[in-house]
Amino acid sequence: MTRLSAAFTKGHPALAAFVTAGDGPTAAILDALVEGGADIIELGMPFTDPMADGPAIQLGNLRSLGAGTTTADIFAIASNFRVRHPNVPLVFMGYANPMTIRGGVWFADQCAKAGVDGIICVDLPPEEDGELGPALRSQGIALIRLATPTSDSVRLPTILDGSGGFIYYVSVAGITGKQQATQDSIEAAVARIKAVTDIPIVVGFGVRTPEQAAAIGSVADGVAVGTAIVELVGKHGANAASPVKDYIASLKAAMMEKAA
Repeated sequence: MTRLSAAFTKGHPALAAFVTAGDGPTAAILDALVEGGADIIELGMPFTDPMADGPAIQLGNLRSLGAGTTTADIFAIASNFRVRHPNVPLVFMGYANPMTIRGGVWFADQCAKAGVDGIICVDLPPEEDGELGPALRSQGIALIRLATPTSDSVRLPTILDGSGGFIYYVSVAGITGKQQATQDSIEAAVARIKAVTDIPIVVGFGVRTPEQAAAIGSVADGVAVGTAIVELVGKHGANAASPVKDYIASLKAAMMEKAA
């Protein structure tokens, strides 16, 4: 059993928490996410053109890049995290350019050395994935693909082919942090995807409150939260770890209560 698969066998929905690498005291924030109860860590790779992200995560990217964060720094953050948290799944989330500029084989090799469990590449459709996906899978690293409200029965098989770890269901047709999907639409989408795959489904985009997380966790295998965490980092800066931990704990408590 991999670290990622184990995250979905705990008897409650998994909480996936996102933070941008290099934005604020990243190591302390990652530790706070784990201490608060996050089951999966999503570490964002800062990029100059984060097209799927709303203003909060765009600003997080700019803060990180402005601080001089490099790809080498991101791998160092991951490696150090793996030493401190040997059993917590770690997923990189970002865009194709930083992942493929040196070649998929190089990137996959560096991920394996750093103890990364999965990759979410937001802007790499299956049709353009002749290199990165195979390179990752050869290292035992899951390529986590995204499904959206417009992923119909014709499109889903293509998305699922070669996908691993979990399916990230983007619950709104828009950017991160700006809209919230209705519970009915999420339930219908999760049921539709579950009918054609056994891969766990994690729902993200627009999840912010404990009540939302609990409601979505009652129908999905996991819930992903990012924008609200990045906003806390932007607000509290060097002192962000404590409020991040408290926020994650509030989400996890609501999810656990709902699952009980």
